[in-house]
Amino acid sequence: MTSQDSRYDRNGFGALAFHVVFLVFILAPLAVVCLVAFTPDNFLSIPTQHFSLRWFRSLMGDEDFQSALRTSLWLGVTSATVSTALAVPTAMGLARYRFPGRDAINSFVLSPLMIPPVVLGIAFLRLFTLLDMGGSFESLVACHALLIFPYALRLIMAALVGQADEGERAARSLGAGRWTTFRRITLPAILPGVAGGWVLAFINSFDELTATIFVTSPETITLPVRIYMNMSETVDPSVAAISTLLIGLTLAVMLVLDRIYGLNKVLVGNH
Repeated sequence: MTSQDSRYDRNGFGALAFHVVFLVFILAPLAVVCLVAFTPDNFLSIPTQHFSLRWFRSLMGDEDFQSALRTSLWLGVTSATVSTALAVPTAMGLARYRFPGRDAINSFVLSPLMIPPVVLGIAFLRLFTLLDMGGSFESLVACHALLIFPYALRLIMAALVGQADEGERAARSLGAGRWTTFRRITLPAILPGVAGGWVLAFINSFDELTATIFVTSPETITLPVRIYMNMSETVDPSVAAISTLLIGLTLAVMLVLDRIYGLNKVLVGNH
């Protein structure tokens, strides 16, 4: 028996059973939420007689949810774009060069991952109040761009570390400037990492709740805040309906990315 065969036997039925149980454990709550979204009842329940689109139609006519969705989408696109644009030069500096204080700067720019969002939310609330920017859309963009910056930075840095710089040196030796080298050589090579960083940043911005509660205002309520407010007042299947729509949107984005770049390139960095 070869080593490969013994490894297969060692990770055979037991490993398969474990993964099945693990996947069921992870996906079962999502499946229940999706089923509840199609209930015809006024309360959270799994439909047993027939399915209904009642709560989806209710969302289509709810201006509060629609306004919150538009705010979250625009906020996610803007903050993800800002954070990715800042993450690209930061990642290039940290990945391509060695200089005193590099590790300290790397830890500093990744610190939003270690600080609780509620602490950052209170700090942003105080800051924006002093700057007379409380509740503005710009303050939300600044808050989210800082919170999601590390996610974009890590994927872009991973793409740069896995990318050799011989092409850049060859282009520079042939007379290409820094901008031309970046635009024609570096950016196309790390584009999957940049795209993956942007998507991951957008998802985290769209899903951010804790810090957003401290910064938002009645005119800039995001979808997670609206869902939280709705659940604090009453619990009805409309929350399950909007959750189902978000699950479907996430799956659609993942499928598009897989078709265009491949999820291994975008999220893992395999080339």
